[in-house]
Amino acid sequence: VQPNNYSTFYDDQRQNWSIMFDSEKAAMDFSKQVCIAKCNSSPVLDSVLYQDLLLGEGQGVEGGDSLEIAYTGWLFQNNGLGQVFDSNVNKDKLLRLKLGSGKVIKGWEEGMMGMKKGGRRYLIIPPAWAYGAQGVAGRVPPDSTLVFEVEVRRVKLVKECSGSDGQSVSSRDSPAPSPVPNSDGLSAD
Repeated sequence: VQPNNYSTFYDDQRQNWSIMFDSEKAAMDFSKQVCIAKCNSSPVLDSVLYQDLLLGEGQGVEGGDSLEIAYTGWLFQNNGLGQVFDSNVNKDKLLRLKLGSGKVIKGWEEGMMGMKKGGRRYLIIPPAWAYGAQGVAGRVPPDSTLVFEVEVRRVKLVKECSGSDGQSVSSRDSPAPSPVPNSDGLSAD
């Protein structure tokens, strides 16, 4: 995925190709289908598959960083999207999580690494990286493969501290200081 509705890829001869889409939606829909095709062509899905839909800006997140996420989760059924089993997209509250804290399924921890603020990613998560043989009563059947579309709305880097000017400063080689943290303790970046 590239800026301005472009995607690039290599074919089996290692030749580079670019595609420009008419709209952001068309580019994202294409990327989702690429991820589903990768899943359907895998003999065994034993790790998280992910596909960026929008790249976002700033630094990629790492373990320990705090995020606010908008997401929708589907069951993967009949080689494609099944029913939605969870979403916070039309709700007032974003999901807050700290990467690496073990508070979310292992597939999220793995699949969200490197995402940036404003980034969107499609995740296909095998049962062993999700809810496994137990599932979630009434929502996720046992041994279900899950699909999530996740969007990082806010990020607070783990290594942030306050600079002498009162601004939040990341120690991760950021080109400029981050804005002052807002009232909920998460900076605008």
